[in-house]
Amino acid sequence: MDVDIWAWVGDTQQQLSEAGNVGLAMALGDLPAQAYEGRYPQLDVMAPAIAQQAETLELPWLEFYARYWHLIGRVGDRAQGAVAIGDAEQLLAFAQREDVRDCPAAPAAVEALALAWANADGPGYAALRLEKLGPAVEAADPAGPVYTGLVTQYVSALTDAGRVDEAVAYAESAVERLGAAGRQASWELGAESARALLAAGRAEDALSALQAAADFQADDPVAKPQRDGVRRALILATLGRVAEAVDALPDLDVVGEHPRSWVEWTRAVNLLAGSSQITNTWQLGRVVRQWIDYFGMMGGYRARVELALVAGDLAVARQGVWQARLLADLAESGMGELRDSTGLAERVAALRAAADATTEPAAPGPVAERVAYFDAADGHNADPERWAGWLSPLSGQDLETTRRHTTTLGYLGYPATGADIYWKLLVDEGDVASADADDIAYLTTLLVDARQDERLEQMAALLPHDQQQLTLARLHMARERWQQALEAAEHAVAAGAGIEARRIVGAAAQQLDDNAKGARALLDILDELTEEDTWRMIVMATSAEDWDTVRKGAAKIGMPIKSTSGPIEEEMGLIRVILPAPDGGQRQVLSIRTGPATARLALPQPRGMDYNAGDLVVFDPQLLEPVPEDPQEAQNFVPPFGAVRILRPGGYTSYFFDGAAPAEDDWADFTETMAERGWPMWVYSDENYTVTHPTSGEALPGVFGWVAVPPGVSAVEVDALLDDATERWSHPLAWLDLAREVDVEVERHERIVKEYGL
Repeated sequence: MDVDIWAWVGDTQQQLSEAGNVGLAMALGDLPAQAYEGRYPQLDVMAPAIAQQAETLELPWLEFYARYWHLIGRVGDRAQGAVAIGDAEQLLAFAQREDVRDCPAAPAAVEALALAWANADGPGYAALRLEKLGPAVEAADPAGPVYTGLVTQYVSALTDAGRVDEAVAYAESAVERLGAAGRQASWELGAESARALLAAGRAEDALSALQAAADFQADDPVAKPQRDGVRRALILATLGRVAEAVDALPDLDVVGEHPRSWVEWTRAVNLLAGSSQITNTWQLGRVVRQWIDYFGMMGGYRARVELALVAGDLAVARQGVWQARLLADLAESGMGELRDSTGLAERVAALRAAADATTEPAAPGPVAERVAYFDAADGHNADPERWAGWLSPLSGQDLETTRRHTTTLGYLGYPATGADIYWKLLVDEGDVASADADDIAYLTTLLVDARQDERLEQMAALLPHDQQQLTLARLHMARERWQQALEAAEHAVAAGAGIEARRIVGAAAQQLDDNAKGARALLDILDELTEEDTWRMIVMATSAEDWDTVRKGAAKIGMPIKSTSGPIEEEMGLIRVILPAPDGGQRQVLSIRTGPATARLALPQPRGMDYNAGDLVVFDPQLLEPVPEDPQEAQNFVPPFGAVRILRPGGYTSYFFDGAAPAEDDWADFTETMAERGWPMWVYSDENYTVTHPTSGEALPGVFGWVAVPPGVSAVEVDALLDDATERWSHPLAWLDLAREVDVEVERHERIVKEYGL
């Protein structure tokens, strides 16, 4: 998307703002940043909301824009595959509508569908991708906004189809066409050309191509550094330039946030694992196993198989024979989901042969003594991957061994394997109804993690009533089925299941906004509660305005409350309350803590927000940032807490002001006037904000912000006070929206806005 579409976006934002849709206008411009910066929780909320409003307002280009960026956020860095194909197909159909197809960005819907197909199974969908992309590329103007994205995907499809020489030639011709149109190739096109060259066995040329693209502007500038590093490391590792490859390779904590890079990163690590600079550890194996599961859930079938095979090679290299065999099984089963599995059966067979030829590390002691050795092992330095192999001979026969072995398997990412072993011992060969509660809990966790819900329900049916209902409550909680979780947990409590059942009652009731019920469930066993449980009870009781229970909870944790009855309204210092912003992000609002879990917002908020100064908010007392270690910083630290709900609105109304900053004395008088009346006022501009002198044109320091007034104060009173408080200023202050509301001197305020460029 180039300047044409961005100019349209800017015009649309202005039109929405003038029509009163300020929140929508604010959110609109932030969608690309949300997609590129990985702010996916915001994107997943805001993009559908904008699309829905656009449909209501009959703005099809805006609807396409919102749906496109949401989809790019999914199929781009998140690398969603089969789960996104249906939405991509629907977006393409929408883009072909008569009232949408003239949008400069409409052809990008083809690119989004090609990405979804590539994420699901690049080689398997290669022919379809070429068939769909070909006409779109031919129809696209090289000077237009979507050309580079389309040709990049065409080169990618040629590479996945095995037509690597064509891919290289096509990329070169595309760069020439772009140059003739006065445009530069994107970094993504250069990087895709490098991938084709690497696939062609021309690693040196691939490195040169990637280097040549280094200064190209990226379509996704945020992801460029780590993507370039991963591809560069893979090429250098292929060339055997180990030290340079290690230097280029992004750290795991960087690449871990970018699923699109996981396969290439793992392949590079596999090539470098034999060097002293890269350590092939069980932690690496556990992370890659999590990535495999991610692609399984996202329909990234090719990536899932590829990662399983590479992870299997890494497991063999560190003598993790049992894991290599399971990964071979996983890769083989995943082949059935691919449209093209050419060459994969041979790789699976090679992995199995390598595992069979590998000797497992020697165990620390006899089989019968390994549980004791396991329990004595240093929990920080012990290798759970090796212990999973060492404990396996008695697992499924001896209960103590089985507990440790299966839970270790679950920890390493193989809950289904652990569940099979545990199930055989407890259910098939044992009496699960008389099993220890801990064993039932361990097996439940494995079955939940393995997503074997039917099997878990089958086990629950064999249990005594209290354990049966608790087991079902655990399952429902894991699947966020709050009503079913509440009902099952209440049955478990009634049957005497214990504190975990009550915790589930509390958590589920809170999700269902039945806070009184959740608080009561914990209050009944107040003496048994941990501090965490007690705080949860306090939050729920506060939301239900059950102040007696709040006081009992506060007494348990040693928090003094001065009053003995009624609502708690005390001054307990300043905190920052974190609330949602209209663009889907977060907003920190300075507030006065009034109780264990309540605070009154102290700062005025812009019109259109769901909260304002004077509102009483329930917050979660879990600190969101650690207290600074430095004593001076700690003294000035204002703790942040997440808002739970607005308990009682204060009814305040905000009014915007804007203009040239007055002299210091005038500003001090102004703020004192606001404070005397108890009108919260806050300046949102910073020292960089300037306005224009109406005659000389010079830049003047500016100031803008909001003042909030309590219920009972009329807009006329606010206008009169502002007029009186600022009449002696060298430069006038404007409050245009307020002037329009009271219909007083509207033309004067409009003139100030225009003359000072506000």
